[in-house]
Amino acid sequence: MSDANRIDRELTLIDHLLELRTRLIRAVIAVAIVVIALAPFARTLYSTLSEPLVRHLPEGSSMIAIDVASPFFAPFKLVLILGLLIAMPAVIYQIWAFVAPGLYRHEQKLARPLLAASIVLFYAGCAFAYFLVFPVIFAFFTSMAPEGVAVMTDISRYLDFVLALFIAFGLAFQVPIATIVLVALGVTTPETLARARGYVVVGAFLVAMLITPPDMISQTMLALPVLALYELGIIASRVVLRRQKDQPEDAQDS
Repeated sequence: MSDANRIDRELTLIDHLLELRTRLIRAVIAVAIVVIALAPFARTLYSTLSEPLVRHLPEGSSMIAIDVASPFFAPFKLVLILGLLIAMPAVIYQIWAFVAPGLYRHEQKLARPLLAASIVLFYAGCAFAYFLVFPVIFAFFTSMAPEGVAVMTDISRYLDFVLALFIAFGLAFQVPIATIVLVALGVTTPETLARARGYVVVGAFLVAMLITPPDMISQTMLALPVLALYELGIIASRVVLRRQKDQPEDAQDS
């Protein structure tokens, strides 16, 4: 390799690294702006988040803070997580702007709607958990407390618990995206996915059993949306596969 070619490759690598740094800085700035905007409302946001549990606490009970710094750190941690979630479209855009130039045109056309749908589905999973699942879970937990036991949950542990459920439901709602990507990459086919319905049903209820209380209501509330989204993913993957077959090869590689 000549010195000129080596220098060109080094410059290209440096250019990519500089662009990556710029994109990461912009993503961090977007998150920081949202966090700063939410910071004055940290306590209000935490009160809103804890409302599904507080509503079902016995009369005279309340949430508690075991650690000295918990009254500050728990709302602040919530603001950080919310800042990342709210700014996620901007973060995804910066990642996309860095990766997109290296993709073929047909790959870009497929990836754009999938990224947008992935964000929307994650938000939908979090909303589903907060408005529908949390009330059922916390009503079950508080009603099962033994006689003479005061139900008073630590604010930090409550935050960790609900964040884990938000992530679980947000990821569970990514099932259609996963099926479309697998079919688009040729890893599987819609027909194979359809034949695997029985295994998916068992798997969905097993996962629901692990991350929800041991009652059929909350397990079903997670398993049924996953199964419905799995069917939606099969339908969408068939549409994507049909469009790929109808598209000329030269258009795909351009």
